[in-house]
Amino acid sequence: MARSGHRPVTEKAGTVESLSNLAVAGAFMAGLGVILAAMLAFANKKLYVYEDPRIGEVEELLPKSNCGACGQAGCRDFAEKVVGGATIPAQCTVSTPQQRQGIADLLGVAAGTVEKKVARLACGGGHHVAFLRARYEGLKTCRAAAEVSGVGKECIWGCLGLADCSRVCTFNAIAMDAHGLPVVDTDKCTACNDCVEVCPKGLFSLEPVSHRLWVACKNQADGDTAEAACEVACNGCGKCVMDSPPALMKLDNNLAMINYQLNVWATRDPIERCPTGAIVWFDKPNHAVRGAAARKILRNDPLPLRHQASPSAAKRH
Repeated sequence: MARSGHRPVTEKAGTVESLSNLAVAGAFMAGLGVILAAMLAFANKKLYVYEDPRIGEVEELLPKSNCGACGQAGCRDFAEKVVGGATIPAQCTVSTPQQRQGIADLLGVAAGTVEKKVARLACGGGHHVAFLRARYEGLKTCRAAAEVSGVGKECIWGCLGLADCSRVCTFNAIAMDAHGLPVVDTDKCTACNDCVEVCPKGLFSLEPVSHRLWVACKNQADGDTAEAACEVACNGCGKCVMDSPPALMKLDNNLAMINYQLNVWATRDPIERCPTGAIVWFDKPNHAVRGAAARKILRNDPLPLRHQASPSAAKRH
């Protein structure tokens, strides 16, 4: 029998064995850690992709609006492209001239020049010239109204006037006028494309400011129907085509179209005999003028709601 106060030999052996197992496990884990660290270090060295530190510096000089006006997904992508020589600093039309020059100086390149683009609206049909045949009651967005046949406007191609474009413009470049039409401030417009994407009627497009001749309409109905729906609609009379240089303009589905590949030949002559003023000329980026023959619109109040009427009745209105 073992003496009182002394542990059995088997218990001491078990303790030693446990300590030994712990030591082996610890050594194994330590060794495994060393091996994994070595593998990570090797992988880091083999898979390392060098990033030009100038990319971060260029990104810091950008406005960080991530608007996409430059054609890239965001400011980081633009910084990568400009550092790589795939684009020029001037392509960021949102930045100031000082910012663009700062990027050019950092990279030792020319800032370059890019013609300014602005959003243009192909509609002049505010509620003082365009007729309604019904009142829209529903969610006050253009997209919602477009799902239920618009806002009751007789011209199914026209602006719905519920300001989706104004709300989506992060640069506050679009405001709604007194007649329910969006007005673009070209000084603030960065050609970010948001208004183009949000308009359910496809009435906005991004145009170089040199595109001064403009068709402010998309109505493709016949002349009588077009004018019965909107007093400033293109009626497809063709006078603008006759007065323009050869091949600059044509009629397509009753609507005047401009071939901007021949824009160098564009003058304001095609607007002068337009009877409705649907063809306009931008004498300044923020100011469009109508021709001498365009009917004068003196009315400021909305046109009264009416039921569908014949074109002749609408003309007598």
